[in-house]
Amino acid sequence: MNDRRSFLAVAGLMGGLLPLTAAAKARSAGDRATILSTWDFGAAANNAAFARLRAGGSLIDAVEAGAMVPEADPTNHSVGYSGYPDRDGHVTLDAVIMDDAGGVGAVAALEDTIHAISVARRVMEWTPHTMLVGAGATRFARDQGFPRTNLLTPEAEQAWRDWLKTAKYQPRANSENTDYRTPGGALDHDTIGILARDAGGRMAGACTTSGMAFKMAGRVGDSPQVGAGLYVEAGVGAATSTGLGEEVTRVSGTARVVASMRAGRTPQQACEEVVRHIARLRGDAIKGVQVGFLALDPRGAIGAFCLLPGFTYAVTDDRGVTTVHKAASLFTA
Repeated sequence: MNDRRSFLAVAGLMGGLLPLTAAAKARSAGDRATILSTWDFGAAANNAAFARLRAGGSLIDAVEAGAMVPEADPTNHSVGYSGYPDRDGHVTLDAVIMDDAGGVGAVAALEDTIHAISVARRVMEWTPHTMLVGAGATRFARDQGFPRTNLLTPEAEQAWRDWLKTAKYQPRANSENTDYRTPGGALDHDTIGILARDAGGRMAGACTTSGMAFKMAGRVGDSPQVGAGLYVEAGVGAATSTGLGEEVTRVSGTARVVASMRAGRTPQQACEEVVRHIARLRGDAIKGVQVGFLALDPRGAIGAFCLLPGFTYAVTDDRGVTTVHKAASLFTA
């Protein structure tokens, strides 16, 4: 227990905090978000989502369209096509999509299919289930007409082969943090989460990923799990997460954020509460680990908070203007 507490003291749990009121003032009270997503590449996803809304699409149409952008991007190695593989060289995808009426669809360990988010939507709309995994998810994708696509690009395969030269085959929380990643930074992530609301306050969300780079075969993080990587509740709000999924899953992170909002906290306060909880719970175990949360309420107020500096997020307002912001963090380094 003393070791765990030592990290909190050294990292400045007290001195390094942004007070709730200061963090909440980081954005003006008049801002109203329509689309909110994780990381810099969320800007392109937001724009696609907003365009779908403007064309008359539903909220589910919008978050699906947004998530499909990074899924198809060969330069993005954390989502969809060209994602970094597991330790056996297989690219496996996880995704979830959810509306505020309890509609949910998810897939985990899906192979050979670029748009995991679209398969997740089919699970929601065409099956009596909420999640399909592994070979069953892949077979369902083929049955639904999704083409078979080799997701392992030459660049991703080379990164895997380079990793194999020195890798030890054992669970390691930050195995993706090699020389091309900086703990806490913009490359230290493995997902995109996207949230959307309409003028009437209805909400939906999506989350999709290729998971932790060089993970153990069969590993599933928070991303496809309702209440971990994504949660949406009518009249209350929506939340999504990014970073090391195991730490989010331990605390049912996004469900906790939305529960805090239901209890009266603002989206910003709710994000800060769960990050602080993770830090208190895990102590030294989360040293150098990034976890971040985004939240959106039915009126367009947002929240964003993370463990370490470096988490960015994209906001698209009611006019369709998209901006990228840096989230406040619990620790300074």
